[in-house]
Amino acid sequence: MDDTLKRLLDAEMRAEQIAQQAEAEQERIIQKAIADAKSENERFTARIPDLHRSFIAKSEEKAEQTIAELRRRYDERHIQLRDQAEQREEAALETAFQILTGVER
Repeated sequence: MDDTLKRLLDAEMRAEQIAQQAEAEQERIIQKAIADAKSENERFTARIPDLHRSFIAKSEEKAEQTIAELRRRYDERHIQLRDQAEQREEAALETAFQILTGVER
């Protein structure tokens, strides 16, 4: 009986040690996960200015492209209007001259 009781106590002590080791390992894993998450958060936070600069640079580039396109369209329209004005200039001058002189055709 003494031997059986001793084996049971030994088994209980081993079980207790295994449980303590498991708890210690669990705590170590949790602490490592917390440290890793904190590290990743810090790394991301450190990258925010770069991400912001990149976003601003892309936005500025897009704005410059849009402005260039609007200028190109404006120039094309200006040329069209100039051409139309030149085409109608002679008729307008003739009509104005007729009105001023009172001569009609």
